[in-house]
Amino acid sequence: MTAMTLGIGLAGMLLSLVALIWFAYRGWSVLLLAPLAAMLAALVSGEPVLAHWTLTFMGSAARFVSQFFPLFLLGALFGKLMEDSGSVDAIAQYMMRKLGARRAVLAVVIGGAIVTYGGVSLFVAFFVLAPMAEALFRSANVPRRLMPAAIALGTSTFTMSALPGTPAIQNAIPMPFFGTTPFAAPGLGVIASAVMIAFGLWWLAREESAARRAGEGFGAETPTANDAELVRERATVSQSFDPAEIEHGSVSASGPPFGVAIVPLVVVVGLNFAMNVLILPRIDASYLSEPRWGSTTLGAVSGVWGVLVALAVAIVVLAMLNRARLPLLRASVDAGANASVLPVLSVGSLVGYGAVIAALPAFEAVREWVLGIGGGPLVSLAVATNLLAALTGSASGGLTIALDALGHTYLELAAAHHIDPALLHRVAVMSSGTLDSLPHNGAVVTLLAVCGTTHKQSYRDIVVVAVVGALIALAVVIVLGSLFGSF
Repeated sequence: MTAMTLGIGLAGMLLSLVALIWFAYRGWSVLLLAPLAAMLAALVSGEPVLAHWTLTFMGSAARFVSQFFPLFLLGALFGKLMEDSGSVDAIAQYMMRKLGARRAVLAVVIGGAIVTYGGVSLFVAFFVLAPMAEALFRSANVPRRLMPAAIALGTSTFTMSALPGTPAIQNAIPMPFFGTTPFAAPGLGVIASAVMIAFGLWWLAREESAARRAGEGFGAETPTANDAELVRERATVSQSFDPAEIEHGSVSASGPPFGVAIVPLVVVVGLNFAMNVLILPRIDASYLSEPRWGSTTLGAVSGVWGVLVALAVAIVVLAMLNRARLPLLRASVDAGANASVLPVLSVGSLVGYGAVIAALPAFEAVREWVLGIGGGPLVSLAVATNLLAALTGSASGGLTIALDALGHTYLELAAAHHIDPALLHRVAVMSSGTLDSLPHNGAVVTLLAVCGTTHKQSYRDIVVVAVVGALIALAVVIVLGSLFGSF
């Protein structure tokens, strides 16, 4: 490849990426933007456009959907039933009663952590936790501007990327690539979680104290304008629940007792552990090597299977315990199922875009640059995933693009450097959940909207707890993993 050809190819890739970010930030659908941007890059590079669209793009998008749609489906359904049964609200109210206004920030963080680690979709948690946070913060006279950061710390940091066993989609994506489970590198995950929690709570306590010294209280009502369609388009590329379905179904007027509300979450965590650690490793799955099953291995699918079984059983338990609180069960089920479709197709489109970019001749120069980053495979993987998550505004999309393009290469490098694939898994997942929280991220836009604040008021605190804290924890994991390996 000549220098001119390489330059043109790189320019086409950059132009397509800028166009994708520019229009996606303004609410244009990624379902259309991603293939158009991919075809633009192919056209500038002199590659066959239609072949890349129907074969490269659609083939990669279809593989993502076939691998992860069941997780999107059951995850969204579980979250919707938890909301409509009043279970999420019951857990939030319990935390309010137990910790009270004196520990308003801690109550919001713990409440968010419980429901999201138990498998409740992030956006469902946002819409339930925001009223809880508002009541607590008003009672304690804590500034409203700190609400989004407190909710983000509990829902979008350690429970999404660090705590071992989390059913978040980000924690599932590396499993087929590395043959790992949701409990990859559990010790490092716990340490990273402790770092994120401690740093985030320290910052929020510091800000609360500074506000009290300055005489700043909860403040007046300052609801922001909420363009529902704009929020929806941004949100569905960053998480696994379509916010448009929040209003569908019927929320129970009276929630269950806390003991009943928490049972489905315990089922998700406990059965996920049992399936991945105790049950699946002991079954005979040699049949998977046959061509009709894709000539795969148990290690490539067991992680996803474990989470699916855990969510499926939890859904049945949840429906049985709350049947009287779900009078419109069919409507709630339909809303939950529908809420999974647009997110999985949107992320699949981003993955298809990444596949086309990775297939272009000029991408080889990008690959060499990424793999040449100093510090070894862990640092290189962290940088690549961070950049892609930041550019796409999607942790799941950026992570899948990175692993589709370079996952096999990193697995080979890990073997050469005697690195446990479980460590690759944890570094990759944590890297996807750092720089994805930029201003254009759908979760950030939605969180600010439901809390009634603006980027100007609250974004700095979100950056500190969700980006800076996560980067510190990631650095700790890379250092400890490099010194002591995976544990």
